[in-house]
Amino acid sequence: MAGGLQEQRLKVVANTPHEHHVVVCTLCSCYPIALLGPSPTWYKSEAYRSRVVRDPRGVLREFGLELPDDTAITVWDASAESRYMVLPRRPIGTDALTEPELTALVTRKGLIGTAAV
Repeated sequence: MAGGLQEQRLKVVANTPHEHHVVVCTLCSCYPIALLGPSPTWYKSEAYRSRVVRDPRGVLREFGLELPDDTAITVWDASAESRYMVLPRRPIGTDALTEPELTALVTRKGLIGTAAV
């Protein structure tokens, strides 16, 4: 820690056809503000922070994201030292899209893992 600043690490976790990632901060609301802007109100809520750890599939379903039963869900707990961001799966049928067109599909919820892209 130099000059009173604490180093933060950002780990990007990639969704695959068989694994889905979701981010939470169970202790407070650690969030990569510099990358994603202000955190959504629900991200800070005690309900989200406690329930997504216990029942991630149920919480994702409430967000409208229904995952197949054979898809493993990993919950990443952010902290003051470590932040996480989800790399969403590329949507089927987007092979002809340009990088700017693909970028336009990415949402903040997708980067937290509470939505697909």
